[in-house]
Amino acid sequence: MQHETHAHHHPPAATWAMAVQATLHCLTGCAIGEVLGMVIGTALGWGNLPTTVLAIALAFVFGYSLTLRGILKAGLGFRAAFRVALAADTLSIAVMELIDNGVIVLWPDAMDAQLADVLFWASLAISLVIAFAVTTPVNKWMIGRGKGHAVVHQYHH
Repeated sequence: MQHETHAHHHPPAATWAMAVQATLHCLTGCAIGEVLGMVIGTALGWGNLPTTVLAIALAFVFGYSLTLRGILKAGLGFRAAFRVALAADTLSIAVMELIDNGVIVLWPDAMDAQLADVLFWASLAISLVIAFAVTTPVNKWMIGRGKGHAVVHQYHH
């Protein structure tokens, strides 16, 4: 009897397609927040640290917001939906932001590039591609354990 009950609680099979979809979702929120933060900080003439902090904060806000939107549409209350979004997205966004900002910091002159510079946009785009490549296996691992976007999946029906 216990074996039958346990059999129904296996996490979903984690496919690369599911991981890519989850990572694209994460990338969308991160990219919106990241670009907006960088544009605002750079346009206001802020230094690198406050601009980066703003970009990371906005990446989390937009990442969580995109997930929240879908969960709230499914009829879950805000408090419960927020907890689901935190559980689903925190590690994914954190990895994406760590890699994305790490690439920018290590890229020669990228931190000092201005909005009109090709280097600003090229380094940002390439850093997001690298972050996507690193975050996708993380999401696949989490989905395979019933975590991350596997938690959100039940609300997409």
